[in-house]
Amino acid sequence: MATLFIPAPLRPLCAGEVQVDLEAGSVRALVRALEARYPGTAERLVVDDALRAGWAVSVDGAMVRGLTAKLLPTSEVHFVPAVGGG
Repeated sequence: MATLFIPAPLRPLCAGEVQVDLEAGSVRALVRALEARYPGTAERLVVDDALRAGWAVSVDGAMVRGLTAKLLPTSEVHFVPAVGGG
């Protein structure tokens, strides 16, 4: 199962969990599995079947584009909120 490290902005929707293991072969499937366990999380991450603006995703330490990125059973996934600067 892939391990998702839950970012702080989503933890209130995830019963305060910091990480969860989810059965998923892609980032899209991981978001669906997260939504099944914690309703309301998908709408914070995805819009129109694409990653919502303001979020990036890292799989096994590499930034990936979109929801089609493949996951291995040992993958570690991080959704990273955008950081503004000025």
